[in-house]
Parts: sequence; C-alpha cells; structure tokens
Amino acid sequence: MGIMMNIIGVALLSIVIVGAKIITQAEGRAFFVFGDSLVDNGNNNYLVSAARADVPPYGIDFPTHLPTGRFSNGYNIPDLIGQYYGLEPILPYLSPELTGDKLLNGANFASAGVGILNDTGFQFISIISIYSQIDYFQEYQKRLSDQIGAENASKLVQESLVMITLGGNDFVNNYYLIPYSPRSLQFALPDYCTYLISEYQKILKRLYEVGAQRVIVTGTGPLGCVPAELARSSSNGECVAELQRAASIFNPKLTEMLIGLNKEIGSDVFVAANTNQAHNDFISNPEAFGFETSKMACCGQGPYNGIGLCTPFSNLCPNRETYVFWDAFHPTERANRLIVQQMVNGSTMYMNPMNLSTIKVLDSWI
Repeated sequence: MGIMMNIIGVALLSIVIVGAKIITQAEGRAFFVFGDSLVDNGNNNYLVSAARADVPPYGIDFPTHLPTGRFSNGYNIPDLIGQYYGLEPILPYLSPELTGDKLLNGANFASAGVGILNDTGFQFISIISIYSQIDYFQEYQKRLSDQIGAENASKLVQESLVMITLGGNDFVNNYYLIPYSPRSLQFALPDYCTYLISEYQKILKRLYEVGAQRVIVTGTGPLGCVPAELARSSSNGECVAELQRAASIFNPKLTEMLIGLNKEIGSDVFVAANTNQAHNDFISNPEAFGFETSKMACCGQGPYNGIGLCTPFSNLCPNRETYVFWDAFHPTERANRLIVQQMVNGSTMYMNPMNLSTIKVLDSWI
C-alpha cells in the first residue's frame, strides 16, 4: 500500500511539475515577423522561388558562416531586435524544426519578394503573400493552442512583439518593374501611394484582429539609393529622384495612417519605424558612421555591384563592416545594427509614438 501511495505521489508531482513548466513557458515572450526579404529568415528556402538567399556568400558573417535564407552577410533586423529583447531566436514558419518548445518563441512568416499587393512579386514564381502569412499565423496559433492550451496560447500571442515590413517591393518589383507597368498606367504615383496605404491598413487591421497587440511597422528604405537602382538608372552615382520621391510620399502617409489606426483602436498598438530616415543618415554621410561607401554593394557585379544576384561567382568586398549595402538591395549586418540602434533609442523622428526601449519598459520586457 505504501509503495502504491509513493507511486501515486510521484505521478501527481510529475503532473504539477509538467503543468508548471507549461505555465512558465506560456508566460515567456514571443516574437512574430511578417513581410519581405528585409526580414525573411529562410521561408523561401522551402519554396520553388527565384527569391532565395541560400547560396554563399550569403551568411558569410553569420555564426555558422553558412547561408540561412537571410538576405544579409549575417544577422538581419529581426535578429537584432530579438537579441535586444533577450529573446530566443525564432525559426522560419516553414522550417520542419519549428515544433515543440520552439513554438513558444514565436515564428517568422516573412517571404522575400512579397508586397502589400497580391500582384507584387509575381515574377519570383512562388512566394508567401502577406495574407497567406497571416493565415499561417492563425495556423500557428492552433498548433500552439494544442500544445499549451487555448488560454495560454492567446496570452502568449497578445503579449508578444510583432514586426511587419512591406512596401519596397510594391515600387521596385511592381510600379517601376518595367516602363509603363500595369500599375503605373493605372495610377499616378501619389494616387498609387494612397492606394497602397489603404491596402496596408486592411492588412494591419487583420493582424490586429488575429491577436497582434504591439506591432512595429517599418517604412520603405531609400528606394532610389540602392545599388540596383544606381546601376540601372543613375548616370553619376546620385540617388534616383523618382524612386526617392516614391519613398518620400509613401513613408509619411504610412505614419499618418498608423496614428489614425491607433486612435481608432484607442491604444498605441502600431509603432511607425522610420527606417528610411535611419538608412538615409548613413547614405548621405557614410564616413560619419565608419563606412567607406554607401553606393557600392559588397556582393554583386556590374556598376556599383548592382546587377543581378549575389552568388559564389560575384565580386565580394573584403570588409563588410565598411559597406552600407550587402547586395543590390539589402543592407549589411552592420547597417542593420545602426538602424536597430535608432529603433531602440531614437526620437519620434525615427520611432512614433515610442521607441523600442520605451516599449521594453512599458510592456515589462524586463
């Protein structure tokens, strides 16, 4: 009888311990990422897609020194934000490794090539549209609920940090993809920006409806200053005025829309990250930030190394620390670090209505 009671006691203790583990994990913080190649950490590796970063020298400065699917020589912006918050690294949603306790860390749903509009990025064959990313987010929540219970899953999602990066592809891979593109014939540029903002608002409202309570929304970068555009349209190395105009119209409209959305909700759910300004700081004065060039890509070929993809056969700079751009479109890890620094500590010029350090305190991420 005593032996039986001991067995029952051990079994009950095991249940208590397991239950405590589940509750503790559910009270942990998670991070969710949506968007395009600036924040994709490998989902496109699992697709038959032309938009992939799965060959060297991508990842040359990542801890493994191997390509990961990130369009970077090392870490991208979500990686660095996660590190600032002390979070566990999150996996691409399509990764078969995203099971068990790893689900508790969150997931990255981003897919290189996508835009606000469904017709953006069609040339990449297979990508995960933004609404499909949100569908995956709901699927994720069901998987999480099966593991830790509906109440704990809902709490984890509501207390999480969310990031979304969209818009750049809607210009470079849609409106300006070819002369007289369908969208450019349909809309004058200011009207196109207004249309994009109205469609983006629908996306953000949907994200809020499915549980996102604190969302960092980045604007586009300096579209006319990327090496690809310099190679294609610049005769003297100056940023391409028309694409810069697009960014200058779109980004303020985005911030204005987010402020209105927060007023409508009655809470500062959405935070505007002016990554365009942060990036422009060291494009306009690279030497002040320790860069040698803000025009040449580190990896590529042709003028400004801005033609084609970064491949094992491309030109490769010896010191990535001195380059703003890694490839024809994407920043180096060091440039990403500088952008994240402004996201952490920057004024309302960079982060509206609050920066990441304020969010960290306000949402008790300490």
